[in-house]
Amino acid sequence: MSDFDYDLFVIGGGSGGVRAARVAAGEADAKVALAEEDRYGGTCVIRGCVPKKLMVFASEYAGVTAEACAYGWDMQQGSFDWPAFRGKLNDELDRLEQVYRNLLAGSGVETFDARARITGPHEISLSTGGTKTAKHILVATGGHPVRPDLVNAHLGIVSDDIFHLDELPKSILIVGGGYIACEFAGIMNGLGVEVTQYYRGAQILRGFDEEARGLVAESMREKGIDLHVGTNILEMGPADGDHSLTGGPTESDAAMGGTAKERSETAHQRRAEGAGAGPVWVKATNGSEKVFDMVLFATGRDPNTRDMGLEEVGVKTGRRGEIVVDEFSQTAVPSIYAIGDVTNRVNLTPVAIREGMAFVETVFKGNPTAVDHELIPSAIFTQPEMGTVGLSEEDAREREPVEVYCTSFRPMQTAFAGQPDRVLMKLIVSVESRRVLGCHIVAPNAGELIQMAGIAVKMGATKEDFDRTVAVHPTMSEEIVTMRNPVRTA
Repeated sequence: MSDFDYDLFVIGGGSGGVRAARVAAGEADAKVALAEEDRYGGTCVIRGCVPKKLMVFASEYAGVTAEACAYGWDMQQGSFDWPAFRGKLNDELDRLEQVYRNLLAGSGVETFDARARITGPHEISLSTGGTKTAKHILVATGGHPVRPDLVNAHLGIVSDDIFHLDELPKSILIVGGGYIACEFAGIMNGLGVEVTQYYRGAQILRGFDEEARGLVAESMREKGIDLHVGTNILEMGPADGDHSLTGGPTESDAAMGGTAKERSETAHQRRAEGAGAGPVWVKATNGSEKVFDMVLFATGRDPNTRDMGLEEVGVKTGRRGEIVVDEFSQTAVPSIYAIGDVTNRVNLTPVAIREGMAFVETVFKGNPTAVDHELIPSAIFTQPEMGTVGLSEEDAREREPVEVYCTSFRPMQTAFAGQPDRVLMKLIVSVESRRVLGCHIVAPNAGELIQMAGIAVKMGATKEDFDRTVAVHPTMSEEIVTMRNPVRTA
């Protein structure tokens, strides 16, 4: 008989934690418990990928009428009903959360709707009372949006808040240049909101291929987004205030880094105090001053590790609070593991799920398995989308001589309708091995395209393998296999 209450106790009910719990209980016959302080499904299902993608779908209908008319249809532009959409969105999230709960129950996982805190290498205390013990503890608590250290930053909202707005603003300033900022810029623009975006860097989507992100920026501006790079907020305050730097205190990242329930309560308090509910005056570093109905900070995310007892038991954390783990997701405490965004390795839902599966293989099936974090395809749901796998041109040429194959053109569907949209297809090829080191696509449904291209790149396909593949015509993606001459060698 075990000396512990459970073989495994999982802290966090997101995609990674739920998968690990289910597989350990269902396939390894382990006795498993899971604690989740907020909603089951985690960031991706409740306040991230899923609701965001549904908002992307909603926003893209704005251009359907004009395009349909160009193809001969007699259609009239309607208006967007945010309350109706939000109600249906909430119903879908409720359904998905119940699916997660049912999957855990069906696998025999005992669940606790509580905040869990680690009080020993094998011990967990619950906010609802009581202490549990487990042979292994898995931390999968995800991350949260951070806020800038700026006076009156509490007047703005973060990405978690945007799904709960009572009504859409007429104008919004989005601060940030990462994928979250750019995705919401496209969403809000498509839903009829006047969008301004500030990013302090020289170009949005830092870390991605320069040519690809340049086309995304150009397309965003063409669609009406007032995008300013090299620009940040200098001062902000209530539109009817005195606009001095002696305003209310900023809401620190530490305050936002508590439990999910605390962050939710803080968000409700911000809204009650006027955050996102009244005009905000902003002075930018470029000297301009403007009043916006709403300010959205999309300035990064940090791991949820605050007040979990990690340091007290010997678990090491990094500068941003991320849990330090080895290749098998094990922490400095042998009985404690961590997966997903809380480790700040590759912060993608499918990666967290794979890390959860690898954890079970390693700990419960006796098959030490390290997750391969190389050549992971990903998509950014900007408008148009960007899909990418492997190295950017800039990173590749730092490593070895490469050939660059690239084409940009107006796709048939929108060109016929007289629209200026352009797409980009790009391959980075090793001169020595001929392997395709990177593939970058900016186009409608680029996420769907890069999933297939990712298989070839992961398998080590060469440029000649791409060349031998017969094109599917007429499609945008046929250009991936018909580019014969490099545009440059670097």
